[in-house]
Amino acid sequence: MKVHVTDLKTGDRLLKDTFNGYGLHVLSKGTLLENKEISKLLQHQIDYVEVESVPIVNLPDRTLEQTVNPKWLPSVQPDYDNAIQGFHNLFAKASEDQTINEQEVEDAFQPLIKHLNMERDVVSMLLLLNTKDDYTYQHSVQVGMLAYYLATWLGYSVKKSVQIGKAGFLHDIGKSQIPETILNKPGKLTKEEFDEIKNHTTYGYDIIKKTFDERYIALSALEHHERNDGSGYPKGLNGDQIEPVSKLISVVDIYSAMISERVYQKKRDLFYVLKELYKLSFRELDPHITHTFIKHMIPNFIGKKAFLETGETGIIVMTHPTEFFRPLLQINHEFIDLTVERHLKIKEIFV
Repeated sequence: MKVHVTDLKTGDRLLKDTFNGYGLHVLSKGTLLENKEISKLLQHQIDYVEVESVPIVNLPDRTLEQTVNPKWLPSVQPDYDNAIQGFHNLFAKASEDQTINEQEVEDAFQPLIKHLNMERDVVSMLLLLNTKDDYTYQHSVQVGMLAYYLATWLGYSVKKSVQIGKAGFLHDIGKSQIPETILNKPGKLTKEEFDEIKNHTTYGYDIIKKTFDERYIALSALEHHERNDGSGYPKGLNGDQIEPVSKLISVVDIYSAMISERVYQKKRDLFYVLKELYKLSFRELDPHITHTFIKHMIPNFIGKKAFLETGETGIIVMTHPTEFFRPLLQINHEFIDLTVERHLKIKEIFV
């Protein structure tokens, strides 16, 4: 029977190959439709398809593992763990003699690159790999990964993007000079302790510039807490005074820090954190860099569950190119466009 795409249900099966208005093949005959496939039809602006209904009893919820390529996790986990251990070793060396080895940086970070090129569902990647253990080391690995992604999204070459990823990987190496009692303190820092924490930017700059010729890698360590409005540290730089790569690292540094669980902070919802970044983009963060990051992250939420402030739960089936936080949802058999239903707001994303 012919059905409008907004009336499709999970479990319907296509009776014919489906093509868009330009003749491009979209889905094959026999495809079992789930939210991802329905979203694809919507994105290609296909109005009607021929389907047969296939009754599915007790359809299980999508697990997190089902949102990524099942071949992905076993192969990336060892390289992710290796990168964390590699940063741990770099951190220990820098703690002792204020130096790092460029080849050791390469050995720790480079193996991740092939996985980043293959797996584009960054949201699921972060959720799968993120734990509350080894925050300092894991955070550095995440910032390196996200910096690489964001650099490619901004149009940097692959070679430059890899170097920017390394800049992210090393941005907090200066913390190796901070006493552990301050670095891992569970309570609020005193003014003197916070002043010492802020010194990690200059410590990192001094360590990196001894090893890397690309000055922006060292500057990323020095400037990743500078802010567009001049409210950052250590120098209170603003606007064009800040190295562009440092601005890039600032965005992903904040994102990783906010989604991570630490002794003094519970991890926050990834969707919520993107909204917080959006707010910061109008004063503290570079708007173009921040909006590019958000624009490329938002489609990763397609297929994931959205819990609304009304208490309803739906599936994100399509995202909006400019109204980032108002996607198209499927609630039961109904499609709800949050750009139209302005009173509805997403409270949390889960899987």
